[in-house]
Amino acid sequence: MYQLIVLFFEITILRKGPQDVPAAPVLYRLVFLPYIGVNLLILLLDGSWSKAIAQIAVETALLVGFCYPLLYFAGKTARFPQTFTALLGTDALISLCAIPAVASLQTQIGDVAFIVVMGMMIWHWLVNGHIFRNALDRPLLFGLALAFLYILISSQVMTLLFAGPAAD
Repeated sequence: MYQLIVLFFEITILRKGPQDVPAAPVLYRLVFLPYIGVNLLILLLDGSWSKAIAQIAVETALLVGFCYPLLYFAGKTARFPQTFTALLGTDALISLCAIPAVASLQTQIGDVAFIVVMGMMIWHWLVNGHIFRNALDRPLLFGLALAFLYILISSQVMTLLFAGPAAD
């Protein structure tokens, strides 16, 4: 497990890519557990269990629904287990690092916490772009554009499904 954490850390600092993740489907099932745990911790800071679990389920479906077609149309579906595992593992690692700042934002709005959260979001976008770039054998700018597209789609769907009614 230690080697897996080191691998995901090296992906988050752009030293390695999804091609370095073992292509075992059982691995993304294993990595899915910390992904759920860390995201539950973040989502429970501001919500209920049922809403947090629903959000994780929708986010996972969005990730699969975005990643698999990309690889399918690029003719690289064999890379799905590695790519999906890299996305889950790096998300869990970055989100774990973001918990203190997110918790700080929940208790009080602070400039430092806001800047840290924004930095983590940019870092996550960069890492996802790096993963997409390597999975598709394309330039980094292409991967960053895909990662940004995923962020836009994901945020729109999550807002549509989970945002409360607008205050008048």
